[in-house]
Amino acid sequence: MAKPNYSFEKRQREIAKKKKKEEKLAKKQGSKDTDPAPGFDSGESGATGGNPQAN
Repeated sequence: MAKPNYSFEKRQREIAKKKKKEEKLAKKQGSKDTDPAPGFDSGESGATGGNPQAN
């Protein structure tokens, strides 16, 4: 019988935790963006829009 690969299982758990944490953070940022940040987002997207044109 094959031996269980605990390293693989651990890595899968870590990936799942990381994904869940990122989703939670994105959800948090989404709710923050709805309130005070639309002006901030506009400025930020303008800055990122300028960089690709320069390159």
